[in-house]
Amino acid sequence: MENKERDFLIPGIKKNVFVLGLVSLFTDISSEMIYPLVPIFLTSVLGAPVAIVGLIEGFAESTASILKTFSGWLSDKLERRKPFVLGGYSLSALGKLLLGVAFVWPTVLMARFIDRLGKGVRTSARDALIADETDSANRGKAFGLHRAMDSTGAVIGPLIALVLMVVLKEQYRLIFLLSFFPAVLGVALLFFFVKEKKKHVSGSKEAPRLSLAGFDKNFKTLLLIIVVFGLGNSSDAFLILRAKNLGLSATLVVLAYVLYNVVYAAFSTPAGVLSDRVGRKRLMVGGFLVFSGVYFALAFISKSSYIWPLFAVYGVYIAATEGVSRALVTDMAQPEKRGTALGLYHTAVGLVTFAASLIAGLLWTYIGPSAPFIYGGVMALSAAILFILFMPPK
Repeated sequence: MENKERDFLIPGIKKNVFVLGLVSLFTDISSEMIYPLVPIFLTSVLGAPVAIVGLIEGFAESTASILKTFSGWLSDKLERRKPFVLGGYSLSALGKLLLGVAFVWPTVLMARFIDRLGKGVRTSARDALIADETDSANRGKAFGLHRAMDSTGAVIGPLIALVLMVVLKEQYRLIFLLSFFPAVLGVALLFFFVKEKKKHVSGSKEAPRLSLAGFDKNFKTLLLIIVVFGLGNSSDAFLILRAKNLGLSATLVVLAYVLYNVVYAAFSTPAGVLSDRVGRKRLMVGGFLVFSGVYFALAFISKSSYIWPLFAVYGVYIAATEGVSRALVTDMAQPEKRGTALGLYHTAVGLVTFAASLIAGLLWTYIGPSAPFIYGGVMALSAAILFILFMPPK
């Protein structure tokens, strides 16, 4: 059933969708105050090798991602989204506090795990709630707007971190503790202003099953292609380390990361709107090709000045695929299975992120900094070809 509620401020966007965007904005301010600093903190302050960075990022992302299937499925089964979203954002806020008292890398691992555990609990239910609130003609726009607001937080957060790095004289742990406060603001907005409507369904509706069996061939093909791409899409921590490896200072690395997020924020909503008009497939293929080109370039450049345009172009890739892929998944699922479908999608992404990050860390350590990017470029190119050959136009 299409949502009949009146639009809120922006045509095609309902109040819950807009407020969820604000929640993501403040949560990402919190997360991105620390994300570009964590790899530097691990390697420069705690003395951890790059392989440990890959282990931490991969383990945290993938282990938590297993919950994305279960939380999405439970939100379908219980016909409730908000409790999962609220619990997930609360857990992520607590993870920031633990990171602020880390003196050895296993504590960082635990903090990142709790933070990503929260993401695992909330993400599928939140995306399903966005889909529930949006008609199909505006779904790309809704997810694009949400991604834009989320990535705007990823612009503001690192800039705050840069100011604090100067003011606090690179006291990383204190910055991590301060990042707790915008996360709490996001939780408060969610608690007070997101109102979930009770669903009116017939008593004969079959409860969704936690299985791929109820989904069609196209959905399963999409998951397979996402896995192929994801095996080469390691944590963005490796982009940060590559920028530092080429000679950028910690401050300039963070600014390059901000540039990436500026482009991501600027293009996310237009990309979502474009996918509503011309189809999701074209945006996904284009994004994979852009990713492949950026990774090949990162493998072979020798001057740090090239980092700036490459990080900007990388923002175009993420804008063209992040929100669009979620809209595509919900297009392929019946309303009562959206949480389960999104959970399967996010879990597939998370599990291969672990493998990709671990592989990237080992390639970097035992072959060289260029190796993980050559590997990632090949996998992205392969995924684009598979998308062209086996996915129908959307």
